[in-house]
Amino acid sequence: MAPRPEGPSTDTYARAAGILYLIIIVCALFSEVVVRSGLVIPGDAAATASNISRSEFLFRFGLVSDVVAFLSDVVVAVLLYVLLRPVNRVFSLAAAGFRLTGTAIYGVNLLNHLAPLLLLGGSDYLGVFDPGQVEALALFFLELHGNGYDLGLVFFGFHCLAVGYLLYKSGFFPMILGVLMVLAGAAYLIGSGTLFLFPDRADAVAFVYVAPLIGELAFGLWLVIRGVRAPL
Repeated sequence: MAPRPEGPSTDTYARAAGILYLIIIVCALFSEVVVRSGLVIPGDAAATASNISRSEFLFRFGLVSDVVAFLSDVVVAVLLYVLLRPVNRVFSLAAAGFRLTGTAIYGVNLLNHLAPLLLLGGSDYLGVFDPGQVEALALFFLELHGNGYDLGLVFFGFHCLAVGYLLYKSGFFPMILGVLMVLAGAAYLIGSGTLFLFPDRADAVAFVYVAPLIGELAFGLWLVIRGVRAPL
């Protein structure tokens, strides 16, 4: 059993991490489900371009929402390292490293979200392309963004596996949270691995993303409501 992390601000750190974790979930779901899934029509460049042009502010707000999520990710990585290092310092550091690496990939990948706005903005230098080519390029960058996001999720999946192990071994978090986070990490690795190795079957394993939603939401709510409890 690991010693409970000490210090008068331990619960404050835990609840701050929980609040930020919930912010990450809300912002990420908004950007992906409401914005990109709502505006991007797979295989239809013209319809996608039309949707983005008509809802430009929403598309830009989706980018800002992602920025908020990724900034929060950095802070959560640090806070979870502080909370979980009494369990195993090396695993805690590795978990933070995996999360920060994934966040760095997400951040750079936002350029692919921004690219369609630049392409569809009507700049004079884009006159060398016909409208159909510009629309096709816009959809290409959005598809590239999707693949870039999944690349980041590979690193985030390993983060969840490490955090799950630490939660399970800690003694000051319920073991079930550790199990749920391990399942979340496995789901991310299955989803991204399938996309990269067998892209035609990616939709068939989309159901696995229910596990991260349950696991991460449960972990975030526990941190907010209970903080870090006394050892079991």
